[in-house]
Amino acid sequence: MARSDWRRLDESDVRVRPGKGTRPRSKRRPIHAEAVPAMVTSVDRGRWRCAVESDPSRLVTAMRARELGRTPVVVGDQVRLVGDVSGRPDTLARIVGVEPRDSVLRRTADDTDPYERVVVANAEQLLIVTSLADPPPRTGFIDRCLVACYTGGLEPVLCLTKADLAEPDELLASYADLDVPAVVTRHDQEPTELLDVLHGRVSALVGHSGVGKSTLVNRMVPEADLATGEVSAVGKGRHTSVTAVALPLPGGGWVIDTPGIRSFGLAHVTGDDIVRAFGEFAEAAEECPPGCGHLGPAEDPDCALDDVVAAGRARPGRLASLRRLLASRSGAES
Repeated sequence: MARSDWRRLDESDVRVRPGKGTRPRSKRRPIHAEAVPAMVTSVDRGRWRCAVESDPSRLVTAMRARELGRTPVVVGDQVRLVGDVSGRPDTLARIVGVEPRDSVLRRTADDTDPYERVVVANAEQLLIVTSLADPPPRTGFIDRCLVACYTGGLEPVLCLTKADLAEPDELLASYADLDVPAVVTRHDQEPTELLDVLHGRVSALVGHSGVGKSTLVNRMVPEADLATGEVSAVGKGRHTSVTAVALPLPGGGWVIDTPGIRSFGLAHVTGDDIVRAFGEFAEAAEECPPGCGHLGPAEDPDCALDDVVAAGRARPGRLASLRRLLASRSGAES
């Protein structure tokens, strides 16, 4: 090539040999029309156990398909499976889809942790298990669990254990204005009423270690064979459940036992999230000044929630209970 010719070259004269990296990638993904619907019952080290929708007694071990990336999959998730879904030993299916969730039970490690964790998906109700004695009830923990219910789309149910050691009346009275249903159990009686509440529904159980949560599950689902622990001498329980697991109830429905926890962080929840769960106050809260914490006249003198009670549209006890939940969310846990 003459010297005068190369001076006239431009980018259109460049010739690139096609390589592996130059082939355009398709964004089309497999439809998986033959996928089998199932529910995740447990998670362990990158493997998910799933109950097939058409035959819940058939448990399939599955891995997450590469196309899902890091999509979180937790106990209670409704998923779609392909591959070997026979449930035979040493077989492995693939999770190729996760359905939208109807509800989520979320928590953070503490109130400063920016990372929220989904503990259970798609539970219809949350059974908040607390003992009336040995260890004594912690209302701050109960309040925080109620906040998680109201903001996550679950119906709360109080389950008070060890009624043979203490009376439940005082504790029940403190939650009367929240209209939370409650079930009281004793060591010397079968949990018949509790089984009626759980029948035909997907229910998650949460509570401190030592309150009798795993003992209740073992009585309702004898084949669960969950470990139970003795309450330590200092009144705190030892952890007996280490991961969430969904178990089928004999009469229909599922109970999801969650690990015993000592704290329930709510860093992901705002005060407005809680108020929106109380229909009689939600509209009035929009009239509050910016930054209103809705905690009461002393902290928020211009809060509009008091006007709702003054107008007779809500009970004073209902507002007091709401503000107790707001205070609990702010870190006041007993």
